[in-house]
Formats: sequence, C-alpha cells, structure tokens
Amino acid sequence: MDLNWYNTLNKPPLTPPAGIFAPVWGIIYILMFLSFFIFMSAKTDKDKKSGAGFFLIQLLLNFSWSPVFFYLHNIKLSFIIITLIIIFLILTINSFYKVSKISAYLLIPYLVWICFATYLNFGIMMLN
Repeated sequence: MDLNWYNTLNKPPLTPPAGIFAPVWGIIYILMFLSFFIFMSAKTDKDKKSGAGFFLIQLLLNFSWSPVFFYLHNIKLSFIIITLIIIFLILTINSFYKVSKISAYLLIPYLVWICFATYLNFGIMMLN
C-alpha cells in the first residue's frame, strides 16, 4: 500500500491512526467468514443461493477497494465501490437472517465499520 500518498491526504475528523485499520479488519474478516460458514452450514430448506451470491459480490468489492484507493489513488471510484459494499452487505445480512439469525448478527460490526469507512472515504474525497 502507498501510505506515503495516503499520509499526504487531508483527512476528515475522527480519522483513526493508521495502525488501527489492520487489527479491526482482522476481526471483521474473522466474523465475516464465521458468519458465512454458519450460514452455509445451516440445515434448512430455504434457498441459500442469493445470500451466498450477495456475500461473494460484497467480498469481491471489498477486495477491490484497497487497490483502487491505495494503488490507483482513485478516491471517487473507491467511494462508489464502498457504497456498493454497503448495498450488497445489507442484502447479505437480510438473506442470512432468513436462514440463520446468528450469521446475520455476526455481520453487524462489519456494517458499522464499513459505514464508518464510507464516511472516511467521502471525507477524503471532499477534502482532496
């Protein structure tokens, strides 16, 4: 990641220190994959295709955000991507809830964090 570029950006209030991001994302990814495992393991007659599809779409979007932001330095495109993550994450949570409430609840910290990250992305976009 190009932290030199990131360090030169004007950032919005409430921006945490750079060292906070890795541990938070580590916890978030553990919760995400635990949620997905519980969802896929649930014994149910309900269709899991849409939930699995929404999860995989938001995951691909999630994995695309960092290269777009840190390597391409495309703040506007990264904002579009993170907005799409929120949309597909809400669809994922809704689909997971129908199969396993626990799997849906495990994604709530991710939703909170991604909303905060969206605020940061928007703030950086507006300030730079």
